[in-house]
Amino acid sequence: MAAAPAAADEVLAPKAGIGMPTDRVIGLQAQFSPNGRRALWMHDAVLMPIMVAICVLVLGLLLWCIVRFRRSANPVPSKTSHNTAIEVIWTLVPVLILVGIAIPSISLLAAQFKPAGKDAVTVKAIGNQWYWTYQYPDHGGFEVVSNMLEDQPKAGAKQRTDADGPRLLAVDNRMVIPVGQEIRLLTTSNDVIHSFAMPSFWVKLDAIPGRVNELAFKAEKEGVYFGQCSELCGARHAYMPIAIEVVSAEKFKAWVAAKGGKMPGRQTPHRPRPPLPLPPPRLPAFLPPPAANPARVPTDD
Repeated sequence: MAAAPAAADEVLAPKAGIGMPTDRVIGLQAQFSPNGRRALWMHDAVLMPIMVAICVLVLGLLLWCIVRFRRSANPVPSKTSHNTAIEVIWTLVPVLILVGIAIPSISLLAAQFKPAGKDAVTVKAIGNQWYWTYQYPDHGGFEVVSNMLEDQPKAGAKQRTDADGPRLLAVDNRMVIPVGQEIRLLTTSNDVIHSFAMPSFWVKLDAIPGRVNELAFKAEKEGVYFGQCSELCGARHAYMPIAIEVVSAEKFKAWVAAKGGKMPGRQTPHRPRPPLPLPPPRLPAFLPPPAANPARVPTDD
């Protein structure tokens, strides 16, 4: 194996608050993919205001009913059983709210499961109890095994440092992808059901034995991002982290070479073949064959 460039051996240190949970913060993580930014906008600008408004309205109605219709203020209760206007309102308004939520929800769902383009980088994530295996079929089919780093490892194992990542999220081998390029993520499992979850990219895809699921995403910023298996998969489910390192195209090429892989070659453009020469014209069958010696062709005299 040829020696890789020095850039392939560099360990990219994560940045606090980016691509990882943040202590004492309420809300979703910052998003670094097109679908993630769209989903974050929908959560913050659509869903949260609607939920808060409904909760405030219901609480206000409850308080108003408690005060207005208490026994001391309303000794003789009303015997009204139906109110057409109120019944129309409380039926129509929820329908309009659901329609307003459904329109951006359906378009976001369609964008999440849009197939990847022909230039996408394919990465196959295979879940195991309790680690991940990453394969790169477009780059020679090499494989990377990713295990969690421990603060007190066994003899001979690597110890976690702050440059590797937070506790319970750092791994020995990260999934490496190029920045700004679409990724075709394939997931499956060798044993039980796992789930590949990367909150910063709005990615969550089940890894099911005997089945391959597919999802496309694009990382917009270089850095290190952390996730975890989000499907209860056994005793060490909490110790199955995911780390994705997003690098430039040049560093990704160097990393692929360091792993013994190769970049996919460009296909030569198709050139149409030149037209074949036309065969010589054939004489009609009813004409007599030409004479062997034209000087001695018989004549009518």
